Amino acid sequence: MAGATLIRNADWVVLWDAAAQRHAYARGVDMLIRDGAIVAIGPHDPMARGDAAVIDGAGMLLMPGLVNVHTHPTTEPGFRGVREDHGVPEQQMTGLFERSQSMRLDAAGRDAAMRLAYAELMSAGVTSVVDLSAPFEGWMDVMRESGLRVWVGPGYASARWGMSAPQTVEWHWDPAAGRRGFQAAQAIMDEAERDLSGRLSGIVFPAQIDTVEEDLLRDSIALAEATGRPFTTHIAQAVVEVREMIRRHGTTPIQWAGGLGLLTPRSILGHAIFTDDHPSIGWHGSRDVALMAERGAAVAHCPSPFARYGEHLKHFGRYGDAGVRMALGTDVAPHNLIEEMRLALLLARNAAHDLSTADTASVFHAGTVGGADALGRSDLGRLAVGAKADCVLVDLGHPLMAPPRDPLRSLVFHAADRAVRHVFVGGNAIYANGRPVGLDVSEAAGILAQSQAKMLRDAAGHDYRGRDGDAIAPLSLGFI
Repeated sequence: MAGATLIRNADWVVLWDAAAQRHAYARGVDMLIRDGAIVAIGPHDPMARGDAAVIDGAGMLLMPGLVNVHTHPTTEPGFRGVREDHGVPEQQMTGLFERSQSMRLDAAGRDAAMRLAYAELMSAGVTSVVDLSAPFEGWMDVMRESGLRVWVGPGYASARWGMSAPQTVEWHWDPAAGRRGFQAAQAIMDEAERDLSGRLSGIVFPAQIDTVEEDLLRDSIALAEATGRPFTTHIAQAVVEVREMIRRHGTTPIQWAGGLGLLTPRSILGHAIFTDDHPSIGWHGSRDVALMAERGAAVAHCPSPFARYGEHLKHFGRYGDAGVRMALGTDVAPHNLIEEMRLALLLARNAAHDLSTADTASVFHAGTVGGADALGRSDLGRLAVGAKADCVLVDLGHPLMAPPRDPLRSLVFHAADRAVRHVFVGGNAIYANGRPVGLDVSEAAGILAQSQAKMLRDAAGHDYRGRDGDAIAPLSLGFI
C-alpha cells in the first residue's frame, strides 16, 4: 500500500487487550495504517492527518477482520437449493456421502462458485480464509483477484467414497492417486507462498481421516512440521466415519489420530463433532475432548451443515472450558461467518441448557483471534499496533444495528452482513458499499446456474440407483 491511511474518529472500536488476552471496546478512536500494518491507535485527534489519506469512521464500528478456517468455496455454492433438506436416514441423516458420489460441478461452475463464495465471505467481514478444494486451473488467479488473505489447501486422498445401497458406504482405494495428490499439493503450496501479493499461504490438507492411508497421514503432518505450515483434515464429521474407523482400528478417529501424532498445536480439526461421548456415538468412554485439549489442537467449528440434519457439537462452551482451542468456519453456503457465530452460540446454549455456556464475546473471539492463532498468525484477528491492517467498518446507522448500545451483539444477533460497509486487507479496500472492489462476479451467477443444472442431470451417471439430481433432492414444493 502506498502512503498511509487514517481511519478517523471511529465511533466504536474493538481493540485487542494484550494483557488480558481478549477484545475490548473503545470509543472515538483514530487508527493509522502504513505499509499494510497498524502503526498507531489512539483517541481521536481532530488535528491529526499528516500525509495520510483519511477514511471517516464516524457512525461506524471498526473491528478486526474475521478469520474463516474451513471453507469449500469451489463446490458448496453449487449445492444451493439442493443440500438444505437432503439427507439419508440410513446414514444418520447426513447426505454427505450420497452427494459426494453423485454430484460434481464442472470446471466453469467451480470457478463461478468460488467467485460468488469469495464475494460472500468478504461481505460478512472475512479477511482471512482457508480454501479447502480440489485444485483446478485458475484457482489461485481468483484468490489474487479477490484481495483476500488465503490459505491454499489443495486436497488429496487415497480413497473415494461410494455407495451401493442407502445403508452402505464403501471406500474405493487408490493409494497411488493419494501419493500423486500429495506431491501435486506440495508444488501448489510452494507456488502460493512465492506469490508476489504476499497474501497466499499453504495449509497441508489430507482430505478426510477415513480416506487417507496411515503412512500418507504421517507424511502429511511431517511436511507441516518441516515447513511450518498449518495442518487440517476432516475428522469425526459423520457417524458413518466414526463407526468405520472403530471397525478398522478399534478406537475413535480422534484417538487414532492422536496415536499417529496428528494432534498438534498446528492442527486444525475439521468439525470434530462426533466424539466418543457424543449421544449419537455412545462409545464406552469420554476421552476425545480432553485429548484434543492436551495436544493443543484447534477445532474448526462449522455449525450450519450439521444443524440442518439435526446434529450439533456438544458443545462450544464445553470444548472451550476443557481447553480446546476453538475457531470457526462456514463449510457450506452461505459463507456468512457472522451467522455461524450466532448459530454456534444458540446451539451451545440449547445443548447445555445454560445461558452462560457461550456468549457474543466467546464466539467473536473464535471467529477472529481463535482462527488466527490456529493458523499461527498472531498478527491477524485483532486490532493492535504491529498487527496487519485487516479490518472492517460496520454501519451503526443501519436499522438492524439500532440502537447501538452493544454493537457486537447487534451485529451477531441482528444485522450480520447487512451492516458491513467496508473491508480492508493490509489497509487495501477489498469490499466497499456492498460490492467487491477487485473481484469480478458479473457473470458468475449465470455460469453457476448452468453448471448446477448440468451437475443435476449428470448425477444419473454416478448415482448408485441411476437417479438424477432432481430425484435425489426434490424441490421443496411440487407443481400444480
